[in-house]
Amino acid sequence: MTISPAPPRKRLFIRSWGCQMNVYDSGRMADVLAPLGYAPADTAEDADMVVLNTCHIREKASEKLFSELGRLRVLKQAKEQGGERMILAVAGCVAQAEGAEITARAPYVDLVLGPQSYHRLPEMVARISRATGSVIETDFPTEQKFDFLPDSTTPQGVTAFLTIQEGCDKFCSFCVVPYTRGSEYSRAATAVIAEAKRLVAQGAREIALLGQNVNAWHGEGPSGGTWTLSRLLLELAEIPDLARLRYTTSHPRDMDDALIAAHGQIPQLMPFLHLPVQSGSDRMLQAMNRGHKADAYRHIAEKLRAVRPDIALSSDFIAGHPGETEADHQATLKLIEDVGFALAYSFKYSSRPGTPAATAQMQVAEAEKDRRLQEIQALLREQQDAFNSACVGRSCEVLVTGAGRDEGQFAGRSPWLQPVHGLGSAGMAGQMVQATITAALRNSLTVRLEGNEALGPPPQTPRQEKAAA
Repeated sequence: MTISPAPPRKRLFIRSWGCQMNVYDSGRMADVLAPLGYAPADTAEDADMVVLNTCHIREKASEKLFSELGRLRVLKQAKEQGGERMILAVAGCVAQAEGAEITARAPYVDLVLGPQSYHRLPEMVARISRATGSVIETDFPTEQKFDFLPDSTTPQGVTAFLTIQEGCDKFCSFCVVPYTRGSEYSRAATAVIAEAKRLVAQGAREIALLGQNVNAWHGEGPSGGTWTLSRLLLELAEIPDLARLRYTTSHPRDMDDALIAAHGQIPQLMPFLHLPVQSGSDRMLQAMNRGHKADAYRHIAEKLRAVRPDIALSSDFIAGHPGETEADHQATLKLIEDVGFALAYSFKYSSRPGTPAATAQMQVAEAEKDRRLQEIQALLREQQDAFNSACVGRSCEVLVTGAGRDEGQFAGRSPWLQPVHGLGSAGMAGQMVQATITAALRNSLTVRLEGNEALGPPPQTPRQEKAAA
């Protein structure tokens, strides 16, 4: 009896730009393509299908995409000349916003699909095999993609991302998310809990819940009714072997008292919160359509520190939004000084087509935006360095994520999300180890393993140090 050889496996390479949700989406795209025989490839050169999963938030996103497509066009043509085929797909938010332009400028692209359509990838790949020209799927489907994704998920390792909410109904003046991700949608609690349990069974010790407005999550509960994020976190904390929980990205308008209280009630909920504010000026917050005032943000920070004194705050800031004056800029610097941040991301305002700010009057000159951004970043860097330095001598639990850069070294994360490294082995991955922080480097901490010693006092934030002085 002659046994026919198994068909060769096809190879899939996905390059992901931007936010953590894109990283999650890339993993799920790999999941839905696996039944078609696609296995991961290390490089585009080794792949039969390449997916560029794009992000529209960062500046020059389209230019970066077309630059990469130009490189892949050469590779795709070389494969075709050798009798092979490469399917080239563009996914994500740039695809959603600029699908027609992509096919016009890069007609060699086979698939263009928005972030709400990747569950349809198997069908789209089949259509490609029957058709000539590009296949575009950038509608917002009436069905939810999560209902059509396989239950099995690709293991993510010691730390894992889990999307629980997508889309946005807030329409900030500068942001494209409502136009590329659609309206807010919350997954049901049972689906989230089931996926979290699968991730833990695959080795995850830490799970970060993701959403464009993750603290706006209001999913259906197991017995009906609506759960809020605080209720979901309490349930997830009961999963055995799940040592840590995080969530990102949040909006100040959705930081209710129950969620704030959860930071003091749930040991697994790490003392680190990314809570974008964008500006410290009430006038600019109104122009941005943020829906809150600067003092409301200060009050949230105070309440969080009241229930969890060691919490570290992170934020986003925009320099030079249309109409921003020097007084507005100074108000932002004042808010940074008042609140104190362990980490923050800051950017010059850059126009996004289709957003209200793109056509607003009083655009700020580039040189002025540069100056303001440099002042914001200098203050934020000072605060980050001060926070990291204040951690030296602190005893804390470290989650070991794998091997460090040097031989005989492990890498991990502190409770405050700082990268740490110390003497140890990669075989420690997944362990929670007690360690003393011995040095603060520019972007990481050095730690020394210890016994079961009691935790020391929490590090002071720059704001607390200033008050004590």
